[in-house]
Amino acid sequence: MTWATERLDLIKAGTMDVPPVVTTLGMGLLDDWGPGWVRKSWTPRPALLNGDGSLFGGYLAALADQILAFAAMTVVADDVHFRTVNLQMQFVKVGRAHPLTIEAKVVSTSRQLITVAAEFRRPDGEMVATAQAQQVTTSMVTAFANLGEGATSG
Repeated sequence: MTWATERLDLIKAGTMDVPPVVTTLGMGLLDDWGPGWVRKSWTPRPALLNGDGSLFGGYLAALADQILAFAAMTVVADDVHFRTVNLQMQFVKVGRAHPLTIEAKVVSTSRQLITVAAEFRRPDGEMVATAQAQQVTTSMVTAFANLGEGATSG
């Protein structure tokens, strides 16, 4: 077990204090996870809809960043932190006020990069969006040493 998988277990169990951004944005957490994959269900609040009833794409990008980070957490080493260095969204269909299942998986890992991909699907199975990201890894020793220089840890 690593710091990240321990955190995923706490998130899944609902026993972890969540970061303020998750509460503020109403992002929800995690339904399930395993090595190399994660899954969550999410239902948009009416306040997140555009005037025409569609979902705001930037909000979906925030959800993508969250679920892709969760996926990276399933494989990150115990002495490593990571940060998103690239995030791409593709909107396939207009999202509306329907629930979504969001699943992400690890596509590839290397010494310094974790590549992850996600799919956003409606209950009928129709895909609404896809996302891909790369997470750059750094040793915790380096990450904490840089805190004094204005960097943040993650």
